[in-house]
Amino acid sequence: MIDFSVPDDLAALRDRVRGFVAERIVPFERDPRLTAHGPTDELRAEMVELARSEKLLTVQAPVEFGGLGLSHVEQAVVYEAAGWSTLGPVAMNCAAPDEGNMFLLGKVAGPEQADRYLMPMIRGEQRSVFAMTEPDGAGSDPGQLSTEAVFDGENFVINGRKWLITGADGAKTWIIMARLAENPHLPAGPTLFLTDGDTEGIVIERIMNTMDRNYVGGHAVVRFENLTLPPTAVLGRTGQALRYAQLRLAPARLTHCMRWLGAAERAQHIALDYARTRTAFGKPIGEHEGVSFMLADNEVALHQCRLTIWHSCWLMDRGQQARHESSMAKSYVSEELFKVADRCVQVLGGIGISDETVVEMLFRDMRAFRLYDGPTEVHKYAIGRHLLRE
Repeated sequence: MIDFSVPDDLAALRDRVRGFVAERIVPFERDPRLTAHGPTDELRAEMVELARSEKLLTVQAPVEFGGLGLSHVEQAVVYEAAGWSTLGPVAMNCAAPDEGNMFLLGKVAGPEQADRYLMPMIRGEQRSVFAMTEPDGAGSDPGQLSTEAVFDGENFVINGRKWLITGADGAKTWIIMARLAENPHLPAGPTLFLTDGDTEGIVIERIMNTMDRNYVGGHAVVRFENLTLPPTAVLGRTGQALRYAQLRLAPARLTHCMRWLGAAERAQHIALDYARTRTAFGKPIGEHEGVSFMLADNEVALHQCRLTIWHSCWLMDRGQQARHESSMAKSYVSEELFKVADRCVQVLGGIGISDETVVEMLFRDMRAFRLYDGPTEVHKYAIGRHLLRE
């Protein structure tokens, strides 16, 4: 049977995280260093030091790397608390894309690669990117990968163009997906490469203007111009990138859901406070059926989303891949939490579309969340295919 109880030590950690985010991190939401392209590296560094001082930095890392070695279910509880502010996961070093990249490197990177790229990330000293998405190629369908790597027997030379590369500006650790061309030396096909962000041949063309602003460095258009890398830059084995990407994606889908559940809770909290105090037609607006029903629908959605996340995490903690369940969770949770944010805007009325509260920002960010790690339609397509096979 699934046990829905939260152990005392985990509840204490959850409450400590929630208190830290509410008291120490929420004030930064008005900081000018939270820009249209996300928090600056300076702001991130300041918040990371606060988390470090509270021993709340990178708590998800394995124990041998200095973390708490949280299970997937334990992460769900802690990340929800961290998500009370979109800056909470940034401060605690458990935000995307770094959290997913750390997970991947922890599974696939060799010892030297881990020392050079993973450990500085775990310590909060540097950020990372996962460069896969392309304007005319890979995206929801990574099989359309067009960025090419050519191996001449000594080095790999990579050419191609990527976009929507989260956090590229200022990131030190780069994971690049490219299609290795046929060659007599190594298996061809989609391959992951690991390198430094200042390597010659990586060109950041521009930072894209997007509706969300919760990721450090925003989202960039990147070009690879004869990016030359040694054989030691291969992450894992050549031709295996799609398998490694799936290894990363199932947990990453869920951690997105965990963090945004916390943000949606915050929006509901703000809407509830407003509904208790704002009056119209002789009584608080929360006592009007139209408003109370919206708040009730939100509470039901938050509860169902939490259970959906916990179930998928429980399956993964039992050793299952849970690809089908994580797809269901991502599609359901992203849609429902967006509805929660939308109803909160409606309850708040005029101030809901202003920056008088963070709900307006959360609403925009929630809209983007519906596309992160695959849009709803792609997940439903995968769910449908699974059902037909069954």
